[in-house]
Amino acid sequence: MQPSRVTAILGPTNTGKTHHAIERMLGHRTGVIGLPLRLLAREVYDRIVKARGPGVVALVTGEERIVPPRTAYWVCTVEAMPEGLGCDFLAVDEIQLCGDPERGHVFTDRLLHARGLHETLFMGADTMRQAIVAMIPGVVIQRRERFSELTYAGSKKLSRMPARAAIVGFSVENCYAIAELIRRQKGGAAVVMGALSPRTRNAQVELYQNGDVDYLVATDAIGMGLNLDITHVAFSATAKFDGARMRELRPDELAQIAGRAGRHLASGTFGVTGEAQEFDEGVIGQIVNHQFPPLKRLQWRNTDLQFGSVKRLLQTLEARTDNDWLTRVRESDDLAALRALGADEIVAARASDGPSVRLLWDVCRIPDFRGISRGEHAGLLMRIFTDLHQTGHVDENWFALQVARIDRNDGDIDTLSKRLAFIRTWTYVAQRKGWLRDESHWRDHTRAVEDRLSDALHGALTQRFVDRRTSVLLRRLKQKESLLADVNDKGEVTVEGEFIGRLEGFRFRMDKAGSPDEAKTLRQASAQALAPQFHLRADRFYNAPDTEMDITEQGGLMWGTAAVGKLVAGDDPLKPRVVAFVDDDAGADVATKVQRRLQHFIDRKIATAFEPLLALKNDETLTGAARGFAYRMAEQFGIISRSDVVEEVKALDQDARAALRKHGIRFGQFTIFQPLLLKPAPTRLRLVLWSLAKGLQEFPESPPPGLVTVPADATAAQGYYTMAGYRAAGARAIRIDMLERLADLLRDRDSKAGFEAVPEMLSITGTTLDQFADLMGGLGYHAEKAERPKFKAAKSAPAATNKPGDAPGEGVPVEPEDRPAPDAPVEEPAPDAPAPDAPAPPPADAPEVPPADAPQLAESEEDAKPVEVETFYTFTWGRAARQGNRGPRRDATRGDASVTEGDAPRKEGGRRAKPEGRSGATDRSRFKPQPNADGTPHEKPQARPQGKPGGARGPKPVDKPQTFDAKPAKVEKKIDPDNPFAAALQGFKAR
Repeated sequence: MQPSRVTAILGPTNTGKTHHAIERMLGHRTGVIGLPLRLLAREVYDRIVKARGPGVVALVTGEERIVPPRTAYWVCTVEAMPEGLGCDFLAVDEIQLCGDPERGHVFTDRLLHARGLHETLFMGADTMRQAIVAMIPGVVIQRRERFSELTYAGSKKLSRMPARAAIVGFSVENCYAIAELIRRQKGGAAVVMGALSPRTRNAQVELYQNGDVDYLVATDAIGMGLNLDITHVAFSATAKFDGARMRELRPDELAQIAGRAGRHLASGTFGVTGEAQEFDEGVIGQIVNHQFPPLKRLQWRNTDLQFGSVKRLLQTLEARTDNDWLTRVRESDDLAALRALGADEIVAARASDGPSVRLLWDVCRIPDFRGISRGEHAGLLMRIFTDLHQTGHVDENWFALQVARIDRNDGDIDTLSKRLAFIRTWTYVAQRKGWLRDESHWRDHTRAVEDRLSDALHGALTQRFVDRRTSVLLRRLKQKESLLADVNDKGEVTVEGEFIGRLEGFRFRMDKAGSPDEAKTLRQASAQALAPQFHLRADRFYNAPDTEMDITEQGGLMWGTAAVGKLVAGDDPLKPRVVAFVDDDAGADVATKVQRRLQHFIDRKIATAFEPLLALKNDETLTGAARGFAYRMAEQFGIISRSDVVEEVKALDQDARAALRKHGIRFGQFTIFQPLLLKPAPTRLRLVLWSLAKGLQEFPESPPPGLVTVPADATAAQGYYTMAGYRAAGARAIRIDMLERLADLLRDRDSKAGFEAVPEMLSITGTTLDQFADLMGGLGYHAEKAERPKFKAAKSAPAATNKPGDAPGEGVPVEPEDRPAPDAPVEEPAPDAPAPDAPAPPPADAPEVPPADAPQLAESEEDAKPVEVETFYTFTWGRAARQGNRGPRRDATRGDASVTEGDAPRKEGGRRAKPEGRSGATDRSRFKPQPNADGTPHEKPQARPQGKPGGARGPKPVDKPQTFDAKPAKVEKKIDPDNPFAAALQGFKAR
């Protein structure tokens, strides 16, 4: 059998060394390849599986073991390479790691002792040429040149970092900080570190390779053969902690990492970023020209171990060599663990023979993935060794408990990373043959836990360091392709499947951006993608019916739930202008179309709501004072306080008034208005137009529809209540049409002598008695409050009245037939003298008898007693005491109710109207005393007692309500016997 041929393929990165080794291995029947990283081993394993199938390829690392029954090709980490397989081909990649202070002794051992039956291949840097030639006689050296050119690009800020760049850091904290900064400025970055599981690393690399992100943040792990599409490598630092101290990276180490830029024939660049100092000319020349000092010493540790005792094992591990090329490695973690456990008396007692010492050494070689402390790691190893030595297996209950504590997917990146490091320890233990009873189950279980943690870590890294939306949009914008936008029924805008904001009407509300760069990207994407959407939406809006649009109380114009414009004052108060809310990106055509449609809508809205007012304004048949009054009504939106147009009303003759009444104008005692304009819709629109005309910054809201009175706000703008269809009176404001109905009732009362409120007044105003008293005070009346005993009245049929309604003219009370004539004298006995023929006053101890004119009482004596005290008000016209105002009067000559603020109404000719409670007729004969029924002359009644109750003239009677009526008694009209309906009318009268 011919001896194995040993070949060393040396050269810089991107020379195809690893690819050549894989091709050579697949050319043999069997083979094994050792790789420096678990991540790289997984990458090569996937490539060979794709070429040969999973049934003949094995993957063996410290934490992963996939060994099919018919394995022909073994892909391993260098530490996990099986010995004594007798494979045809053997290869070791990155052989220059023989000089690494921590792992170099493993690579040196493979260089010295690992051989394939037919071919052995070592790949690495040219710095190993002299060492390999010296250590391996007959070796064949092959020099390979780089496929592409590598140049130095100097220092670049992260904000100006080119796409497809890798930023290299040497600590987890540094990598996370860089990734966070790139996410804010560039949309995100993938993170690749040696501590990641292969599953997490592959998922992160996939983000970068498929273009979801254009930046990669990595440790020096990318320098070990990871083949990525990188065009620029930027160093954020040039020093790292090597396990013992912080040190500057050597030029050959920098070149190993920088060489990742430019794959195959594509050239690459390298440089620095952040606080890293720029490279000097010498270092740059070495990296570009691939000229580095050769290695003078290879790390070595004795592999000829003796297991007679712990002490003897330590001696063989610490043995020295006389070879000038080799130097003893510094104390490694496994040697430190062996020294710590060997010092324990119990462990030393158990490790008393060769097999137990070998077992102890195998346990000590468990890597400290957790990185907590050597003491804690030694305690863990002691527990595992004790279980294995006593029972031959690790206690599965304890093992299951340790795994269960880690099997959680919650937490942040640091927490998940720690759990992932912990599970690697238990995965390593599960991979050891014979250490667990059901090793197959625990291998699968720990692998599943690691996969779950890996997925959770990948998700956390992506969520924190990748803004997928910005990345996707940036990529598509750079490709200069049309972006596909979609707007759903909620107005949510997605571009290329990514949510970027909301389209509210014709204005785009961009989603919150984390940085100015991100905001710029969103604006660029939205401007390009929404251009056709604006035109489609404008066409749909132009053809939409008016029912889809509305006006807010602040003058806003709505299309559904979206604000599309607002009203501004125009030259005519009834013709406001429209300002459309349209983004500049939509274009002038869209803005013009939206503005035109809104103007059509508001014009039709005003024409419909103010149809009576516009008809009045545009009536060409009105002339003279009537036409002027019509324009005055239009200026005031159909409602004018009568006190503001006293002279104009006086100037209207009966024909003019009749012509105005044809348009629905009502000349009320307090207000002149068109009742149809008091409906909710015209009122709401009137307030908006009035606010625009007044230039108010904040428009007042219309009162809730259906309320007769509302609380009066003293801070309301002047004229607000008139425009709202109300009149402020005291603490409340009353609707003007209901106020006119109240005025009709008050007109029949004697406001000079005093009257009380009747239920119909309270019903019309919808107020309590106290609120009514305050309202009457606001109208100019004086309310005098008093109390009296309340008796239970005998049951009797209630008087028939019309139920008050909302429309003017409804609810007029039916006047009783036997009401006394107006101003008829009411006989009242003197307060101190009994009436003629009156019975003698009862004795002091006699029961109190109610007066004869009191309401009819209940029959029982118990009901006749006063049950409670009631409060009542007596109202008199009080404007005489308030700046000379007088009560409201009816204009006898015109037939209209009229009132003047601050003065009583006057008749034509300048004379003042008679006080309230007097008839307007000139015939005074009905005021003369009439003879009594028996023919005796009528005696003039004594004067009414004056003064407050309980005064010097005696107490004022409060036994019953006092009502004074100045209206003449209604004369009953006789039925004409010749009327064909006489019989029916007589029947109604009898009923």
